[in-house]
Formats: sequence, C-alpha cells, structure tokens
Amino acid sequence: MKHMKIIQAALIAGLALCGLVGMGLAAQQNKATVKVGGNGLALSEFQGYEDWQIVGPSFTDAAHVIRAIVANPVMITAYREGVPANGKPFPDGSKIAKIEWLPKTITSAPFNASTPDTVPGTLKELEFIEKDSKRFPDTHGWGYAAFKYDATTDKLTPVSSTDNPPQGNDATCGAACHTIALQTDFIFTAYQKR
Repeated sequence: MKHMKIIQAALIAGLALCGLVGMGLAAQQNKATVKVGGNGLALSEFQGYEDWQIVGPSFTDAAHVIRAIVANPVMITAYREGVPANGKPFPDGSKIAKIEWLPKTITSAPFNASTPDTVPGTLKELEFIEKDSKRFPDTHGWGYAAFKYDATTDKLTPVSSTDNPPQGNDATCGAACHTIALQTDFIFTAYQKR
C-alpha cells in the first residue's frame, strides 16, 4: 500500500512538472511567433532585447506605466556618435525597445522608510521600433510593433484598435505619434549623459 502511494505521488508530481514545463514552453513559443499583421514586425526580430543597453527610463502619468527604453548595439553606437543631435539619421539596423510595467508601490526599501517607492510591477506591454528604409519607406524608414502582455496566459498579443490607446495591427502603428519627433529622426528618447 505504501509503495502504491509513493508511485501515485511521483506520477502526480511528474504530471504537474510536465504541465509547468509545457506552460513555460508555450510562453517561449509565443515570444518566437507573435507579430503584427501584414509586413509587420515580429517579436523574434528583436531577440536578445532583454540584454540591450538602456537608453533611459520613463514614467508616463497618462499611460500610468514605467518604461525602460533599451537599444541594440547599432543604435547605441549611433547615439554615442551624436545621432540625432548632430543632424544625422539613425542607420538602418537601429532597433529600440520599450519595456512597460504597471507601477507597484513598495514600502520595504531601507533607504526611504517614510515614503513608499514606486517600482516596476506586472509587465504591461512591449513596444519595438526598427529602422529599415527599404522595408518601411512609407513611415520614414521606421517600422513599429506593440504587444500587450496577459499575465493570466503569460502570452503576448499585438495591440489593436480596441486597446487604449488604439493602434493598428501593422508596422505603421506608431508612425502617427512619432511624426512630431521629425527633428530627432522620429525617436523621442535622447541618450543622456552617464
């Protein structure tokens, strides 16, 4: 009898482990396959963005998110060479990612016990921009993608016209907003002194 209970417990634990591994693989597979429609950007085109260098942080009251804005080595090199302040455009191959979290308040930080700190909480959205003049000639050489995160399913899906703010599900989804940044080659975030 004791032997059967051990076997049952091992089977249950094995099935639970398989389920967790399967859920993890599903999330990884989703990251490898999700893309915006048409000639849109795929998340897989930004593989390794988690390790890119930070351009700057951002706190947006209107969207109520905390952002880390990171760029690939091509774009970081251009920033360090003075782009866009020197009047030159970013080169093709430049990529930038915005990782957005909902803010979370913590009170346990030892350096400021009297007032709570705001830190990143749950992932909200990933936004990507890529410079490819041939692929995206209608949007000044930039392609855009935004993916919302669902913590319940651990999956990313393209932001759509029913989201807030509404966005088209294609590579032009960020072009309208970025037109006001014409003087800085359609990129808002400057590379600040470190």
